[in-house]
Amino acid sequence: MPWLLYTENQLLWHMWAVEKEKLVVGSPASCMDLELYTSDDKFVMKLDSDEALLGSYPIDDGCRIHVIDRSGARVGEYEDVSRVEKYEMSATDYEKRPDSVRSFLKRSKVGKFNEEEMLKKEAEQEQKLAEEKALAEAISVGARCEVRVSGTEFKPGYWIGIKYDEPLGKNDGSVGGKQYFECQPKYGAFMKPQYVTVGDFPEEDYGLDDEM
Repeated sequence: MPWLLYTENQLLWHMWAVEKEKLVVGSPASCMDLELYTSDDKFVMKLDSDEALLGSYPIDDGCRIHVIDRSGARVGEYEDVSRVEKYEMSATDYEKRPDSVRSFLKRSKVGKFNEEEMLKKEAEQEQKLAEEKALAEAISVGARCEVRVSGTEFKPGYWIGIKYDEPLGKNDGSVGGKQYFECQPKYGAFMKPQYVTVGDFPEEDYGLDDEM
C-alpha cells in the first residue's frame, strides 16, 4: 500500500500544517484526504493527486493544508498504553537472566546484594536503638528537662513525650490519632532521648499564654 512521499521542502510544509492543526498522523495515503485552505480558513481545493507536487498547487504564504484521516483511528488511540498487550516476566525467569540490572548488582555486590555491608548497617541500627533505649529508660516520667529542637520526623524508635511550660509544641500528646500522653493543645512534643537533658530546670514564663 503506497504512503505519501515528500521532498524535503514538501515535508516541511506538511509538518507545518500538522503542527498547526495539532494532528499526529500515521495512516497510508489511501486513507488520507488533503484539503487546501487560505490563511483566513477559506476552502480552496482538494489535493487529490498522489503524484502531484505541492508546488503545482496554488499554495501561497499563510495557507494551510488540512489532513483528514479516514482510517478509523481515534484521537489518542495509540497513546492509551492500557490497551497494549504487555509481556510480564516471572521473578524466576528474571532471576536467571545474565544481562539484567539485578544480575549486575549481584556481580558488583551493590546495595542489598553486599552481604557484608548489609550486616554492618543492621548492626549499626541495632546499636543505635540500644543506645536510644538506654537513654529513654534513664528519664523518669514527670522529671523536669530541657530539650534541643532537632526537627526529626516521627518514625519508629524510642521517643520521649514532652510537656512544655508554654505553648511551644505541635500537639496535645497525640500523633496520628494515637494519644501517648495528655496535655493542652500546642503544649506537647516528642523528642529523641539524646536531645533531652533531665535536670532541676526552673519553670520560665514567656508570657505566651497571655497572647493566646
